[in-house]
Amino acid sequence: MAEVPFIAIEGPIGIGKTSLAKKLSSHFNYHLLKEIVEENPFLGKFYDDIEEWSFQTEMFFLCNRFKQLEDIDKKYLKENKAVIADYHISKNMIFARRTLQEGKLEKYEQIYQILTEDMPAPNMLIYLNASLDTILERIHKRGRDIEQNIKASYLEQLRNDYEDYMNAFERLHPNIPVIRINGDTTDFIQYQQDLDCIIETVTKHLAVAGGIKMKGNQ
Repeated sequence: MAEVPFIAIEGPIGIGKTSLAKKLSSHFNYHLLKEIVEENPFLGKFYDDIEEWSFQTEMFFLCNRFKQLEDIDKKYLKENKAVIADYHISKNMIFARRTLQEGKLEKYEQIYQILTEDMPAPNMLIYLNASLDTILERIHKRGRDIEQNIKASYLEQLRNDYEDYMNAFERLHPNIPVIRINGDTTDFIQYQQDLDCIIETVTKHLAVAGGIKMKGNQ
């Protein structure tokens, strides 16, 4: 694990990853890395016709996330500056396996492996999940036009895919702590005590890691 904190937040669409990343970035004074979403020119078409536009959509995300992480590694992590991201690049394979047909999935996975083999890995992962009803409610509240046509069945499949992935991640990476947060019972946006609880948990994990700075880019 890297000495400088590199925390990634993951979970299904609409669960609150960016909101939590902003709050933790502000509290710990860590650089905030936000994934590019609405800038993807294929995303609206993807939600209308997943099969037709999945490859273009996933390739755009992969290339942009690769570039973001490459820059973060050079400008922050290698300069001993802490980072918190509202995504983990391995999410690309969660979406690709759900949306790409077999032939395109094989090509995509080859490109993914080449691009990510030297990418910096987070040394802490925060995993947000919730029931489908909660996810739908939060997507509705934030009101992104491109998300209004997302099928509930797709979101439910994605929610289950994330759960399977995170269970496998914990088995494969026992040295990377995963903080699980139940979005049905935790609302860190509306309730300060819920946010304080998350901050306390993250702080404890940073302390256990040993030698990791509690505050960031100072």
